[in-house]
Amino acid sequence: MIDFKNITLQVRQQTLLDGTTLHIADGEKVVVRGASGCGKSSLLKSTVGAIPLATGSVCADGVELSPETVSDIRARIAFIGQEPVLGAEHVRDAILLPFTFKVHSANPPGEDRILELLERLHLPSAILEKPCKRISGGEKQRIAILRALLLDKTIFLADEVTSALDPESRAAVMTELFRPDITLLSVSHDPEWIAACDRTVEIQNTKLQEISRQGAQKTQEKQVLSSLRSFAANKTRRDGHDC
Repeated sequence: MIDFKNITLQVRQQTLLDGTTLHIADGEKVVVRGASGCGKSSLLKSTVGAIPLATGSVCADGVELSPETVSDIRARIAFIGQEPVLGAEHVRDAILLPFTFKVHSANPPGEDRILELLERLHLPSAILEKPCKRISGGEKQRIAILRALLLDKTIFLADEVTSALDPESRAAVMTELFRPDITLLSVSHDPEWIAACDRTVEIQNTKLQEISRQGAQKTQEKQVLSSLRSFAANKTRRDGHDC
């Protein structure tokens, strides 16, 4: 689903990754770890052409990234950064922004669908009328996730999307992004997020190094994700639209 082949990534004359390779299968959840400044976020950005590769190639959903295909790649992938730019003055307009373009204009989402996703992501319906500049970073990330789900995207790049969330909101986000049909490449320091991923990759000495996993650990990870999903569902039923 996502393939990095012998990539070299340089930012401001610093080599962050040098001739390294990574394959992420359809539906797989992979988290990247490493020291501050080692290139974790830059790796995610390179997937959608926001940072060009010095050498090597990246393919997503069978399409190799190039100047000619970058728009197609970005249409297939949801990039959720640490501080998303929502592109509109008010939240409702930001959610509906992609549907003002010709490619999506025939399938605008209904109000019921928007409200359903707001509830699932632990956002109040009143947020629709708020200015985007007045909502928190964590709320912006969840609005960006909601918008991607409305577009039926199944490839997500997520950069620290739970770092500013309370436990209920974190559980709600994980329930959406850890569905079997979602392919996920992420950066996170959240132990529960890391535990729920299929694989952990660490950037060490400009290389992507796989961190081995044991069977018992995988069983524990599945239990963590199951508990998070149950927690989010129970909280929603009990409290309704929590922030």
